[in-house]
Amino acid sequence: RLRPFNRVQVILQHLKMSNHADSTAEVLLEKRGGAGIITLNRPRALNALNISMIQQIYPQIKSWEQDPETFLIIIKGTGGKAFCAGGDIRAITDAGKAGARLAQDFFREEYMLNNAIGTCKKPYVALIDGITMGGGVGLSVHGHFRVATEKTLFAMPETAIGLFPDVGGGYFLPRLSGKVGYYLALTGFRLKGRDVLRAGIATHFVDSEQLPALEKDLIALKSPSTENIADLLNTYHVKSKVDQEKFVLDEHMEKINSLFSANSMEEIVKKLKEDGSPFATKQLETINKMSPTSLKITLRQLREGASMSLQDVLTMEYRLSQACMRGHDFYEGVRAVLIDKDQSPRWKPAALEEVSDEFVDDCFKPLGENDLKL
Repeated sequence: RLRPFNRVQVILQHLKMSNHADSTAEVLLEKRGGAGIITLNRPRALNALNISMIQQIYPQIKSWEQDPETFLIIIKGTGGKAFCAGGDIRAITDAGKAGARLAQDFFREEYMLNNAIGTCKKPYVALIDGITMGGGVGLSVHGHFRVATEKTLFAMPETAIGLFPDVGGGYFLPRLSGKVGYYLALTGFRLKGRDVLRAGIATHFVDSEQLPALEKDLIALKSPSTENIADLLNTYHVKSKVDQEKFVLDEHMEKINSLFSANSMEEIVKKLKEDGSPFATKQLETINKMSPTSLKITLRQLREGASMSLQDVLTMEYRLSQACMRGHDFYEGVRAVLIDKDQSPRWKPAALEEVSDEFVDDCFKPLGENDLKL
């Protein structure tokens, strides 16, 4: 048996170790004041979301939602570069190739988490400081408050890797003003800083260096209502001194609204060619690099999602995710962009005209027993 002194030492040693283990955890979940705080903690991977992180965050949100002592939920990332740069695409690729369950489970559990955020009864504040793409958008955009900073870099670049803007993209993108969402979805255009607010993706803009103070003030709120939280965010928002220039897409909005309102990808391409302006030519170049299959799926996803509930959109997107896992372009896109980095994917089919309506219809078909159930 341990002598008493030794036993204390062992306990202290154990406590030290468990704290140390915590700091290396991929996601940190803590309760401070009235706030539940989720910290994405994979800075070297730009806080990319993997399935074990999803499996820790989901039950924690559900439990805080029921807890009368938790008044709000804050989510943020570590490392100063990214909030969350996306999902763990490489793991999904390997699983999909091997026919492993992760290719089904990852999307299923990720979309369930997106829905938990979208239906969360407690005010949910996402501090989207740094890179926020793909899966990181899904962790933030469906919550009540999204706080952007001058370091925020937003994009949904999925059509470049043979995927589509998922995580509820079919819900929030067509609801942005005009056809901006369609433009962002099809071209993967990147929005920076204050433009993330101007596009309607963020709800507030705060200088990055103010975030620790803002977080401290949020934690200190005593049994706040959603209005109290909004008021506090507004006081920080109006203090921001970052340049007040106009929206980066302002001068192109008329063109975006007319060019991207077409009913088919072929028609969008035709309109861009006929327009012939430097802006249209640039968009055409971008679109020509994307997976033709992804473009067609994406346009239909947004057109249908525009009048669907978030739950129905996520159910539809789950079907599309599994169609992409069965197909060719996703693996080829990941190879070209992330693995070999030669940036020259060989898409199959290689032209929009070769992607048949029947094929696209097939991607949207229910999966019976395997459908996502929310």
